[in-house]
Amino acid sequence: MPSSLCLTSPLQQCSFSAQQQMHCERPVHLRFSFTLTVSDTSMDEAMLGPITAQVLSAVKGQIQSQSQSPLYRRCCPADWIKKNIKKKECCFYVENGREGICKCGYPKDKHCEDPIKPEDYVGEQWDRHRHTKEAPTDAFGDISFGGLGQKTGKYVRVSSDTPCEILYQLMTDCWKLRSPNLLISVTGGAKNFNIKPLLKEKFRRGLIKVAQTTGAWILTGGTHTGVMKHVGMAVRDYTLSSGLTEGQIVVIGVAPWGVIHKQEDLINPKVTLQTGNLPVQYSLDEQGQGLLSCLDINHTHFLLVDDGTRDYGVEIELRARLEKHISQQSLGNRESGVTIPVVCVVLDGGPGTLNTMYNVMLNHTPCVVLEGSGRVADVIAKVADLPVSEVTLDLIKQLMERFFGQEYKEFTEVKVIEWTKKIQDIIRMSHLLTVFHIDEDKNSDVDVAILQALLKVPKSDEHAARQSLERQLELAVAWNRVDIAESEIFTEEIQWTSCDLHPAMFSALVGDKPEFVRLLLENGVCLGKFLESEDMLCELYAHLPSCFFLRKLATRVQGGKIRRGQEPQPGSTKISLSHVAEEVRHLLGSFTQPLYVPSCYKMTKDDVRLVVLSKGLVNPTCSDEERTTDKVWDSIRDLFLWAVVQNNPELAEISWEQCRDCIAAALAASKILRKLAQESGEDDSEEAKDMRELASHYENQAIGVFSECHSWDAQRAQKLLIRVSPSWGRSTCLWLALKAEAKSFIAHSGVQALLTQIWFGELSVDNAPWKVLLCMIFFPLIYTSFLTFRRDEDIQRQAERTEQQKLAMDSIFSGSSDTKLKHHYRGSSQEPELKPLNCSSRLMSLFTSPQVKFYWNIASYFGFLWLFAVVLMIDFQAYPSWRELLLYVWLTSLVCEELRQFYHDFDGPGFRKKAKMYISDMWNILDVLSIILFIAGLVCRLQASGTVFYVGKVILCIDFIIFCLRLMAIFTISRTLGPKIIILRRMMMDLFFFMFLLSIWVVAYGVAKQGILIHNEDRLNWIIRGAVYEPYLIIFGSVPTNIDNTQFDMDSCSMNGSDPLKPKCPVLNDDNMPAFPEWLTIIMLCVYLLFANILLLNLLIAIFNYTFEEVQDNTDTIWKFQRYELIKEYHSRPALPPPFILLSHLILFIRGVLLRYPPQKHKPFRQELEKTEEEELLSWEAYMKDNYLSSTRQVKSQSMEHRVQDTAEKVGVMSELLEHEERVSATVNKRLAKLEEQVSESTKALHWIVDALISQGCTSNMQPPLMSEKSVFKSALIRCLHPSGSSV
Repeated sequence: MPSSLCLTSPLQQCSFSAQQQMHCERPVHLRFSFTLTVSDTSMDEAMLGPITAQVLSAVKGQIQSQSQSPLYRRCCPADWIKKNIKKKECCFYVENGREGICKCGYPKDKHCEDPIKPEDYVGEQWDRHRHTKEAPTDAFGDISFGGLGQKTGKYVRVSSDTPCEILYQLMTDCWKLRSPNLLISVTGGAKNFNIKPLLKEKFRRGLIKVAQTTGAWILTGGTHTGVMKHVGMAVRDYTLSSGLTEGQIVVIGVAPWGVIHKQEDLINPKVTLQTGNLPVQYSLDEQGQGLLSCLDINHTHFLLVDDGTRDYGVEIELRARLEKHISQQSLGNRESGVTIPVVCVVLDGGPGTLNTMYNVMLNHTPCVVLEGSGRVADVIAKVADLPVSEVTLDLIKQLMERFFGQEYKEFTEVKVIEWTKKIQDIIRMSHLLTVFHIDEDKNSDVDVAILQALLKVPKSDEHAARQSLERQLELAVAWNRVDIAESEIFTEEIQWTSCDLHPAMFSALVGDKPEFVRLLLENGVCLGKFLESEDMLCELYAHLPSCFFLRKLATRVQGGKIRRGQEPQPGSTKISLSHVAEEVRHLLGSFTQPLYVPSCYKMTKDDVRLVVLSKGLVNPTCSDEERTTDKVWDSIRDLFLWAVVQNNPELAEISWEQCRDCIAAALAASKILRKLAQESGEDDSEEAKDMRELASHYENQAIGVFSECHSWDAQRAQKLLIRVSPSWGRSTCLWLALKAEAKSFIAHSGVQALLTQIWFGELSVDNAPWKVLLCMIFFPLIYTSFLTFRRDEDIQRQAERTEQQKLAMDSIFSGSSDTKLKHHYRGSSQEPELKPLNCSSRLMSLFTSPQVKFYWNIASYFGFLWLFAVVLMIDFQAYPSWRELLLYVWLTSLVCEELRQFYHDFDGPGFRKKAKMYISDMWNILDVLSIILFIAGLVCRLQASGTVFYVGKVILCIDFIIFCLRLMAIFTISRTLGPKIIILRRMMMDLFFFMFLLSIWVVAYGVAKQGILIHNEDRLNWIIRGAVYEPYLIIFGSVPTNIDNTQFDMDSCSMNGSDPLKPKCPVLNDDNMPAFPEWLTIIMLCVYLLFANILLLNLLIAIFNYTFEEVQDNTDTIWKFQRYELIKEYHSRPALPPPFILLSHLILFIRGVLLRYPPQKHKPFRQELEKTEEEELLSWEAYMKDNYLSSTRQVKSQSMEHRVQDTAEKVGVMSELLEHEERVSATVNKRLAKLEEQVSESTKALHWIVDALISQGCTSNMQPPLMSEKSVFKSALIRCLHPSGSSV
């Protein structure tokens, strides 16, 4: 049959935008754009020509491969469904005895024209396998059920022969369902049945709980009858109670297409077949469904199985194959060998349910039977605990007759025997069978029974049992059920090693299950062994969830090829630790060393060794023997860093609680998170806000632990601040806090005490400033007790400790006569004796104190400004005087000091880094600007030209202003003036933005006024004066006179602007008076004054007031934070003030350049500790951290919020218990009512017996029993013993 063959690209079929293509995993490239049409599809390729044939073959193969790709399924779901999903149609119309009805069950008008004229099947009997054919499906897309909440789902009509691989791709790629962690297949009675209210509630609650917590798929029959209806009602109750706050429960209905009521509504119209995305409306119609079935409106997805007929049960085979295929898929994020578990839940049921249960158990699928649900479920529940030998044919007959009622009569003897054999086989597979008994006295749950059914371990083989336990642990992690793991897996009988728990630990970390991570750590996971291999850490980074750090890391790995907005998929990028080290160092700062340093052996692209050197830089030429020495492996640090960069507070908190170097870890996390939030570029985004909140949290954690340490031992706590931390790039806590801008941490009293101690140097902090100033002038006073040194205080404290130890030893050995033992213990407990400072040391300690240096530099700077002012105002001659030459020498000393600070005080790896750190300080910018202006003024001043000479003086005068402003930086150390300077800086920023608003009004009014008054002014200076300068002065009260004709004076202006000292006259009329509209200029002036003077100036005052109130509360914290820089500057500064500091610079030049001595480090800011001392200090810090955490938990438990939460939980438990008691009491009442009814019937029977005995004249020789007066039996006995009615 002639046809047209058109070669088109899948992109043309897909027709998605370039932006969508950019976000897909793999772009499609088909480099052809032609259409080939032939008249016969069966023609030989030779007829097309060799080149065309090759192109045609290549295009066909590429189209087929692209149609099976995940990209094609995600971007073109409708086209993919029409290409891969089929339906079945009857192709041989044969009436089944009813007029107009084919044997397939469909009427004649539902067949196409070809089957009505079956020339090819003459004389054949109708067969569903031979006489049905497949065709592209015509029913798929979205289905809307309407009603409350406008429930919507997805559906597709599929052939019964559809491969399960296609169906699984449909659900995961086209329907975008996440792969399940568990598949729950619910089977049972297809007809409506009633179960006990308590069992119904437990089933619904347990099913939803297990699906919600484990991320399971629920598989049912999909119709609104029987057990499927109960599942749908459970989903409905969950949806109504949770709304959109919780994740959706996936409930997939596998129903036969032929028996669906209103199936015509599900067939797509031809108009929408191209897209398939218009939702069809489907309503529940139980009254008019007849023998058909309606879809359950509470299911989320439907697979409507079509075999070309209208029979029930056609979906059973496909459903079984689909369950088996899903059970073969891998569970989790990596290939661990664990597949998706499947469990079958049975309620009620008939013969089909028993066959289904029998078949799934043969496939090693566990089953959970709900006792009390009826029929098959109850029969199996009654015999589940019996030995197979006791499960006889008679017992099964009795149970079937009891639970099936009238239906039992329809069973033949052969059928009952078959049932008995199958039930016996089911009981033999006891490890796959779990019976849920409804126990009113125990709070048992269906979800626990379902999960326990998957965790049963056969005890036959120890190795197999161990493998099964490991699989169970992986399942428990995938389900995130810590309670199941605690009760079923981590028991006293089972011993776990750390290596056994590593796969579960990886799954818990990657799956973001912090409770499981904590549980695994409590049960023996050793992080050192878990992260012993760098491959494991690389794997963790490769499986980072989508976050800003992963995008930065992917950009670094791929060389910046990631487009903005494109999300890298977890596990899609091969990440090495060198990339992580570079990115983390960028976030921490260049002052740190790389955390992960490549080893010296030759590395491949994806092979990285994790090495952290404990001392110094990396030696690129180290030998094999040196490679294993001086290395620090901090696995807890690695895990904490991995959790922090992904902004995961729960996992980060668990890791931080395990850290020993916890203060440095918390401050490093704060630095990293603030840097990430800053670089995200979206300050208002939720991710940036979360990162800032987490950064503040870890700053508070660092403050809490340091406060605990400082309260116990202040000296040890201060040592923690300046200790070099090998785990964090050989940085210190103090430096990390400064770079993280942890102002609250720096403002802590313990940190400030350390800074104050550094500020005073070897002098005691108790010395009054006037004493220090007096000793600076009369230094012999230091040899008296006038000034106290820190060494004197240390000697006094040592003496007190020695005396206390001596008294303690004497009390211990008071009764002992062994003098040698006394001397031994006293000698071992004595510390090295401190000696007082000698004369030279006292003098050196005085003048090297940062405080003394500061006082000398203040005096020197005031002297410099005084000399500068004298030269500018009095002694600025053509030839420099001795005062001016001294000023130049003085400035040279200032320049040399700035150069020394640039090269020695900034720990940068290169010139650019040092320059960036230097310029980051505003005061350094002022220093550079003042020096540049001074040099420019000096160059101009040395010129012979008088004009240039004067320009040089002007520049130097301006430079004097900048030098005076620089004086403010000196007073930042003052507790009184420092906070005010901070407020002033903030107000200057506000003033800058205010001037922008003010300039709009100034320029607007000035230009308009100048244009109205003056005609064609061409002198630039007078234009600026009239358009900008005069309007600006008006704000401060200088009212202009040239806008009012009454004050006009011809002598004050120039007619044509020829006089450079006078403004140009305004346009004049014939009377030589200004011709401008006076009323307009006055109105403009009034409006300008109204907005500029009143509105804008008051706005400026309000802004200043707001800034002052905002900053005032934090000025103390900000001042304490900025105080560090001044202390650090004067600590490293030479002792001599300018200009004598040149001598110190000369000595430094000789030492550093000529003698090449290494630069001296600032020991008070950075201290290397011995290994033993560092271990003791870290252990003490970890102990203090535990104290802090326990006190924090105690405070939290006593908080009002926690109490309210506990009360709410207790009320919830009490309400559940009351409901349980109500149900129990209702059951007891029913039993009592039945008992009363039985007693009443027994009484009537007893009366009848007594009457019969009396009529027969029977008597008894025994005495009657004693009974209460109200007993009904007593009256009967009286009648029996005294028939005449006489009294007893």
